[in-house]
Amino acid sequence: MKVNINSVHFKTDKKLDSFINEKIEKLANIYNGVIGSDVILKLSNNGSHENKIAEIRLKIKGYDLFAKKRSKSFEEAIDITVEALRRQLKKHKEKIRN
Repeated sequence: MKVNINSVHFKTDKKLDSFINEKIEKLANIYNGVIGSDVILKLSNNGSHENKIAEIRLKIKGYDLFAKKRSKSFEEAIDITVEALRRQLKKHKEKIRN
C-alpha cells in the first residue's frame, strides 16, 4: 500500500514518517480493500497550543475516507485521526456485509 506524506512548510523526520506508516498499515490490516493513503501535516497559526493538524485521506475500492484532527503534537493528531478512520472503516465493512 502506498502512503504519501506531505508536510506543509516543514520537513518531517524519519521517526515521524515511520510512525505514520506504522499506523496506516494497521488500518490496512483491518480492511483488505485499502489501496493507499494521503497524509497532510500542517501547522496552524492560531496561537493556541493545539496547532498541529493531521489530515488523512484513505483510498479504498470505490470510496475515499477522510479525517482531520488537531492536537498538541503530530503523533497525537495522527493517533486521533487514525482512530476516526478505524471507526469509518468498520462501518464501511458492516455496510458491505449487509
